[in-house]
Amino acid sequence: MWSSYIKGFRVYLQLEKSLSQNSVDAYLHDVWMLAEFFSVKKEQIAFDNIELKHLQDFVASIHELEMAASSQARIISGIKAFFNYLMLEDIIKANPTELLEAPKLQRTLPDVLSAEEVDELFLGIDHSKPEGQRNRAILETMYSCGLRVSEVISLELTNLYLDVGFIRIIGKGNKERLVPIGDEAAKYITLYKENIRNKMKPAAGQENIVFLNKRGRALSRVMIFYIIKDAARNAEITKNIHPHTLRHSFATHLVEGGADLRAVQEMLGHESITTTEIYTHLDRTFLRQTLEKYHPRFHNK
Repeated sequence: MWSSYIKGFRVYLQLEKSLSQNSVDAYLHDVWMLAEFFSVKKEQIAFDNIELKHLQDFVASIHELEMAASSQARIISGIKAFFNYLMLEDIIKANPTELLEAPKLQRTLPDVLSAEEVDELFLGIDHSKPEGQRNRAILETMYSCGLRVSEVISLELTNLYLDVGFIRIIGKGNKERLVPIGDEAAKYITLYKENIRNKMKPAAGQENIVFLNKRGRALSRVMIFYIIKDAARNAEITKNIHPHTLRHSFATHLVEGGADLRAVQEMLGHESITTTEIYTHLDRTFLRQTLEKYHPRFHNK
């Protein structure tokens, strides 16, 4: 019973939802965990007869494995997606996951660089090496546009509209968005293209990729990690930073500056505004300074 419907679920995730293979594998893993739970309990329950109490027993079982709350929440999200699929296909008439609760997660803002630290990070790039101009262009673009790592390594030449100050990004689920790009980032991309990129021979199938390694191929996610770590070490930045730090810093600096949250959501490519709202949990000192500056009855006597 489970196997045939899970196969259908896989096709749905790949074709209808356009999810990456990693995401599809994660969802399927979650559903197989539930199938195994019923198998171990030796319960052959038709999908129409699965009730909330059965799923709550499953949640209790994964809780007993002492998984992190985030892992439990991800598994429950996968189970909910599966039952939503069963509803869409009219395999079940009622969704038993509607009232299924995931562990409460504490949303915390990751380490964020100040504007001054971002400048120091860029200065930490070794421009004496041939890849220096490329690395500067990469980091400038990530911070200027708030890109995910996957988005910067797959950025294509035909999606650069530097003359009008925009780039086209293919984000999660193959969703496209146009993102403004700042003058500094555009300048460093142009320098890289003219001085480095145009003199390289791209590997087959990589002709349209903007940022290439020495072998003419797209950079890996790990390579971006090393580029940022090296720059941070050279700049003597001690914060625990990683590729997503520039994206977090981009969003935080916009929100601190008073940017409209919907505009930030659009630029980040967030599907839900609640994901963007994490950036409203700003430093308390900043909030107090804002009140002191703008609130008519908040001035210190």
